[in-house]
Amino acid sequence: MHRYQPDYLSVEVYSLRLRDSSISNNYLPMTQRGIHANLSLHFRKEANHSATRLDACIQDPPLRVVRGFENADGASLAHLHNLSGGILGGDQLQLTIHVAANANAQVTSAGSTRIYRQRPGEVDSAQQTQVQVESGGLLEYLPDTLIPYARSRYRQRTQIELSHDAGLFYWEIITPGREALGELFEYEMLRLDLDIRAEGEPIASERMQLEPALRRHSSVMRLGHFRYFTSFYICRVGIPASTWLALETTLDESARQQSLFGEALWGVSTLRSHGVVLRGMGMNSRVLQRGLLNFWQSAKHELYGSEAILPRKIY
Repeated sequence: MHRYQPDYLSVEVYSLRLRDSSISNNYLPMTQRGIHANLSLHFRKEANHSATRLDACIQDPPLRVVRGFENADGASLAHLHNLSGGILGGDQLQLTIHVAANANAQVTSAGSTRIYRQRPGEVDSAQQTQVQVESGGLLEYLPDTLIPYARSRYRQRTQIELSHDAGLFYWEIITPGREALGELFEYEMLRLDLDIRAEGEPIASERMQLEPALRRHSSVMRLGHFRYFTSFYICRVGIPASTWLALETTLDESARQQSLFGEALWGVSTLRSHGVVLRGMGMNSRVLQRGLLNFWQSAKHELYGSEAILPRKIY
């Protein structure tokens, strides 16, 4: 780890052997009030065509994808919509993304993910995401910020499986709440779990649980004086270790330049294999988004020899 790598929020990225992380059928509890909804997306490369096509296999309200837009590089761009305006107390959501062999997909959200307050007697709201990228496929999963409202309780579990030569760019940006209303770290609980496997072997695992009322977010072992934080995973299975070490050096130089005193702090480290992870903390989401875009551009050029194309909504 470089010295710029912050040890915050007790996040662990394991570089040794991990226990099996298969999803338990009990992870999403039943609730009488919340909605159970599934969204299943399948991206495939059309025969004799350079473009990727999106097939939406399942769309349960309030989850929806309108269509797949073709990017300049042939990728299929999909915007995730939640017609409820956010995740309500007790909601149990399931997202499945499958990228077929040699397909190129970009997935983003239509806006920030809002986690609404929990009513007494409701189970924690939750979203479970399963991702599979087949050989030669690429997924760029770039959601907008996650905003946990006051008195909200939310659990998120993401599992990503990568085949040989599969690629991944995946980030998550967490806010302290509705800052414009003075709502800072007033949520009750935020649980974020992530597992990434490459050719069946675990390469990264995160277990993060924030309970601001019980453990101070301002601890130097967590966020300190910062309010926003992000993680960015960059993977391509089968790339030599020397390439990742070189990319780590390049991104570390950029991280140092973008680590501004009192405004933002960045760190980078290689994974056990097949990738690197970047972490950042900042005083607002804009400074983190600028950094993520710079890292994404550099890594996309290094690993694929092409430019990173911003989701159309950013234009």
